[in-house]
Amino acid sequence: MSKQPLLPSSRQITSVLLLFVFSFACIFFRPVFCSSLSVEVRALLDFKKQLKDPLNYLDSWKITESPCQFYGVSCDNQTGRVVEISLNYKSLSGKISPALGALESLKSLVIPSNYINGELPAALVNCNDLRVLNVTANNITGVLPDLSNLQKLEILDVSDNYFTGDFPTWVGSMTELSALSLNDNNFEEGGIPENIGNLKNLRLLNLGGIQLTGVIPKSIFDLKELETLDLSSNKISGDFPVEITKLRNLRKIELFGNQITGVIPREFAELNLLQEFDVSMNQMHGELPTEIGNMKNLTVFQCFMNHFSGKLPPGFGDMQHLKGFSIYRNNFTGKFPVNFAKLAPLVNIDISENKFSGEFPKLLCGSGKLEKLLALGNDFSGEFPVDYAECKSLVRLRVNQNQLSGKIPAGVWGLPSLDLVDLSDNNFSGEISASVGFSTSLTQLLLYNNDFSGTLPPEIGKLTRLEKLDLSNNKFSGPIPSEIKDVKQLSYLHLETNFFSGSIPAELGQCENLIDLNLAWNFLTGKIPDSLAHISSLNALNLSRNLLTGVIPDNLNRLRFSSIDFSANRLSGRVPSDLLNMAGDDAFAGNKALCVDENSNSNSAKPRPNFGLDICDDKRQPREINKSKLLMFCMILFGLIVLLGGLMYASYKNYKIHREKLDAKNRLDDEKGSGNPKWKLENFHQIEFDADELCDLDEENLIGVGGTGKVYRVESKKSGLTVAVKQIWKGNKVQVMTAEIGILGKIRHRNILKLYASLIKGGSNFLVFEHMVNGNLYEALGRVGKNLVWVQRYKIAFGAAKGIAYLHHDCTPAIIHRDIKSSNILLDKDFEPKIADFGVARVADQELLGSDSNCFVGTHGYIAPELAYTLKVTEKSDVYSFGVVLLELVTGRRAIEEEYGEGKDIVYWVLSNLNDHENILKLVDTRLICGGETEEVADKNDDIMQVLKIGLLCTTKLPNLRPSMREVVKMLADAEPNALRSIADDNREKFGKVFFS
Repeated sequence: MSKQPLLPSSRQITSVLLLFVFSFACIFFRPVFCSSLSVEVRALLDFKKQLKDPLNYLDSWKITESPCQFYGVSCDNQTGRVVEISLNYKSLSGKISPALGALESLKSLVIPSNYINGELPAALVNCNDLRVLNVTANNITGVLPDLSNLQKLEILDVSDNYFTGDFPTWVGSMTELSALSLNDNNFEEGGIPENIGNLKNLRLLNLGGIQLTGVIPKSIFDLKELETLDLSSNKISGDFPVEITKLRNLRKIELFGNQITGVIPREFAELNLLQEFDVSMNQMHGELPTEIGNMKNLTVFQCFMNHFSGKLPPGFGDMQHLKGFSIYRNNFTGKFPVNFAKLAPLVNIDISENKFSGEFPKLLCGSGKLEKLLALGNDFSGEFPVDYAECKSLVRLRVNQNQLSGKIPAGVWGLPSLDLVDLSDNNFSGEISASVGFSTSLTQLLLYNNDFSGTLPPEIGKLTRLEKLDLSNNKFSGPIPSEIKDVKQLSYLHLETNFFSGSIPAELGQCENLIDLNLAWNFLTGKIPDSLAHISSLNALNLSRNLLTGVIPDNLNRLRFSSIDFSANRLSGRVPSDLLNMAGDDAFAGNKALCVDENSNSNSAKPRPNFGLDICDDKRQPREINKSKLLMFCMILFGLIVLLGGLMYASYKNYKIHREKLDAKNRLDDEKGSGNPKWKLENFHQIEFDADELCDLDEENLIGVGGTGKVYRVESKKSGLTVAVKQIWKGNKVQVMTAEIGILGKIRHRNILKLYASLIKGGSNFLVFEHMVNGNLYEALGRVGKNLVWVQRYKIAFGAAKGIAYLHHDCTPAIIHRDIKSSNILLDKDFEPKIADFGVARVADQELLGSDSNCFVGTHGYIAPELAYTLKVTEKSDVYSFGVVLLELVTGRRAIEEEYGEGKDIVYWVLSNLNDHENILKLVDTRLICGGETEEVADKNDDIMQVLKIGLLCTTKLPNLRPSMREVVKMLADAEPNALRSIADDNREKFGKVFFS
């Protein structure tokens, strides 16, 4: 049943009638009304009134006789009437006023890419002369009103909004339309109406992502003028229509992400004007017709994730305009066309996961513009062509999982734009060239499972952006270069199963972002460097199967590993008890000189397994001191300690008595209101402050008000710092101050807000923190005109995760924050995040919790669901809250919004939009996905999808299914933007095929 046209609301009717009455009066009673505002000025001022204009573009819209000088407004030169409104990309929000219906001469209303919400007013049908209506990329909701009376309309673009209801079949009567874009809305599921075939002037038809079902109606193939046909990301079924060949003017066909079957017919090649073709992610099969090679105007050809087979038509090699070619995950066989891209300006090619064989194609970078070369998972053999040594434009190179052999040309190692190199799982040999130092943009170098040999060149230290280095299972030898210390971004280093020798460089401890370190199965000697304990982020450490000697450093105890292995070395001495309890005996097996303390059983409920670890005794310790001399020395030392202790105790008692008297006097003075008590200043960092200067607060410097007090910005002349001073309100809020001092005064982490000092005098209490110039994350996400780009959002997510992981895993006992939310994540000048507000934080050990530890705390929208039936807060409650923050970063939305519905939150909203894969990208903040080249946008969207997945894992309903924060940090490390996945990996997950299926 079709919906009735949406009738104007009473408010809309009233606005239009008033304007009509005014216009009528102005005509017939000019002496009375001519001095007042024109109808058009009033209409535009009403439009402005209902908008929010944070960048003040509409400042020129003021009371005047003519609107022709208004910004973004154009008038007819003869009549002076408004004919165009153009306000694209102006950060406007609010609603579209129905008063615009009074602009009878309006021909063009163009307001795309803003944040306009509410419904599209039906009063626009009164603009009888309207030719262009473009409201794309806004937040408009409701049913699309019947605009069929606008019979002069040529362009209708309402795409990328939130329109609901049935497909607007009335568009079939708007025969003057040349462009119709309804894509990316929330229309009800249904078929394409036959009457679309009435739009004989249509040149662009975009109906992508609106839940269309059924087959493509034959009437569409009567649109002879059509140049762009986009029906992508729907549920369209049936065989690929041979009738499409009737549309000889087609330049672009987008049918990806449907359920289309069948083969590509030979007649398809008759579309000789076609430039872009994409039928990816369907269920098509068969061979590509040879005639496709005659389509000389093709610039983009994509059919990945289907069931195509056979050989590629050789004519592809003669195409002169091809820029993008993606056919991965099919069953293509045979040799790849030798002359492919010889004449074409190829930028991206992905032929992964097919069955191509023979030599690797040489000419893919013939134009010097190739950026992404992905050919993993085939059967290519022979050497990698030397031709690519001159491909300076190359960004991603993935030829892993083939049968390639021989040496990599020296020039390839030093290509300056490379971001990712994956040569793994081949038979390559030779050395890493010293020219690798020129690849300064490299973030991943993956060479595992080959026959590479030689030393690791010291030039590796020049790769300052490198995050992942995997050389495992090769024949590398020589020492690990100390220059590795300069690779500050390194998080994953695997050198296992090689012939590396010499000692582990102490400089490795300077790689502060290292998470996973594996040096097993080599010939490393010497001691385990103490400096490894400086890598606070280190999560996995494997030094097994080497020739290491000496003791296991005690300071490794400070790290919280998920995996360690020191087995099969020549280590000696005691095994640190914390490491033993963490990893068990087998992680130390094969070290005959290692021993364990008798009471350090890693599992007291079971007998210790026998892995050759003896119980430590005095005979195993390297001491041969004469026992009598040792006894005498101990007795003398004990006597001195007793004597010194007695003197100190007497001195302390005198001081305490004097202090109590002084404190009592000060309290008495305070109670009487007499005297001037002194500040009690406690510093937690080596910074000097003037207490009177800090506490002389000016309301003009107020930067925040919270539940426990006000926060002011203060310039400290004595320290030279700008600090944030929190004035604690009186009453039980002082308990919060005590909690913050008790926690922040003891812990140190780059992602935890620094507490510099506390000050107390009488009833006044102050805390002094480092000042965060960029405010908090909640404010930053809502800040208009200063949008956080994805790289910044990722940096904030990763840093905040590391801060919370430090609280949970590196503090003893662990600390539970209990109020993680975007407003408690502060941002410094570089947008480095800092976790703040520890007023309700508690330690995890139950016996250390105070009486209020199990009271209901947290912020609505961030509170884990299990707290509805238990007051016991665990680390997994913080994980849930952090997951909500991740969803805010991805979607740009608040944890609680009216749009979600009563009692609903952002977690519910995200999950409710994951019912089908096509809606997933709609969850992403539109400010993150605008602009850029197609492949670049796809890459970024995939990076964002990774973080969205992590956010959903963190907000899993059952606490035991949520990851730990250390696991969250590792997952976020693997989701670094533009670093860890190929186009092949990316597109497989592009619409949630892996994450949400």
